[in-house]
Amino acid sequence: MAGRFLAALTRGVATGVSCWLFPDHCRVCGGELIELSRIPVCASCLTSVQPLQADYICHQCGTPFSTARPLDETGRCALCRAGLIAYDAAYAYGYYEGVLQQLIHLFKYERVLPLGKVLARWMLAALPRQLTIDLIVPVPMHWWRRWRRGFNQAHVLARHLARATGIRLEKALRRRRLGVPQAGLRAADRRRNVAGAFSVPHPHRVKGQRVLLVDDVLTTGATAGACARELKRAGARSVVVLTVARADRRIWPIALPGAASQQLVSEVV
Repeated sequence: MAGRFLAALTRGVATGVSCWLFPDHCRVCGGELIELSRIPVCASCLTSVQPLQADYICHQCGTPFSTARPLDETGRCALCRAGLIAYDAAYAYGYYEGVLQQLIHLFKYERVLPLGKVLARWMLAALPRQLTIDLIVPVPMHWWRRWRRGFNQAHVLARHLARATGIRLEKALRRRRLGVPQAGLRAADRRRNVAGAFSVPHPHRVKGQRVLLVDDVLTTGATAGACARELKRAGARSVVVLTVARADRRIWPIALPGAASQQLVSEVV
């Protein structure tokens, strides 16, 4: 009797562990998973993610536009021309929407860490081959938020990138002030929220280096900009931002009441 009970208990535990490690339904579309995998997403959903496409993109900050009007003859937007963007370039694999957004949420908020390798592979695909990088630096989290989440998603992505490229990973930045979460804040509030929030404790580690700054999502660029300023203040030669996704902040032509139809462009990066 005791033997049968222990056998049944063992089978139950084994089944529970198996379902946790190898779920049977896709966490994106809900479809049945045919192959065993630590990533609870079907192949159809993974292959549906498409690279970022836009007719016009600022050559410096990477902001997509729906017309060429915001760009000058060098391909830069007004904010970049005014020197308000601290980083030298920004690249992302796709837009922060649809399946890609769901995958990032699974990775970031539901701790599906095996997705990090897939996301990092897409990030590498977005990076120009001719770009020279000396150092990979993740955007840091405040210790309190990192403790609550259990990991820093930017560091996980940066680690995969470092392993794939052989480029040195350096946790050069430190977040010294917590601040409020950036989500839901307007662009100006985001910039104020991260002003003075980062530091470079050991400047000699980044001095003269061409830095690849890594994060999961680029929304307004406030966090990346604050990090880039500190890295350059510490002597970094250049700072290029690489993320899995970026917010699509394009504004398309609309007809305004009492006025001729006109083009509005987003100037928030």
